[in-house]
Amino acid sequence: MSPRLGDSDPARGLKRRRDRERGPRPAGHAISALASALAPQTLLADVQRVWVQAVGAGMAEQAQPTAAHAGVVTVTCRSSAWAAELDLLAPTLVDQLNEALGSSLVTALRCQATPAAKWARDGRPGG
Repeated sequence: MSPRLGDSDPARGLKRRRDRERGPRPAGHAISALASALAPQTLLADVQRVWVQAVGAGMAEQAQPTAAHAGVVTVTCRSSAWAAELDLLAPTLVDQLNEALGSSLVTALRCQATPAAKWARDGRPGG
C-alpha cells in the first residue's frame, strides 16, 4: 500500500494526533506576551504597571501616576490631603517603586491634587 499524500512522515501524523488529543490550550500566556509587546516602553508605563503592587490598593485608589520626566514621577491625588500624605511618604514610595521595577529608575515623586469634580466625572485623575 502506498502512502497517501501528506502521510509521508509518520511522526508528523502522530504529532497532529497528539495536538488534537490535548484540545484547546489557554490563551492567557499568549495574551500576556502580546500585551507586554504592545505596552509603551516608558517610565510612566512601567510605574503604572507596578503602582498597585508598590503602594497598595488603598493608596492606589486615591492617587495615580500621571506623568514622568527624567526620573520624576507626577502623582495626581484625589485631594490635597492625599497629595500632602504622599509628599511625606515620597522617599519610602520611591524605594518601593524602584524595588517593584527592579531598577532605580524613579528619583522623586511630585504630588498634586486634582479637583474632586474632575476625578468624579472622569473616574480617574488626569483623564
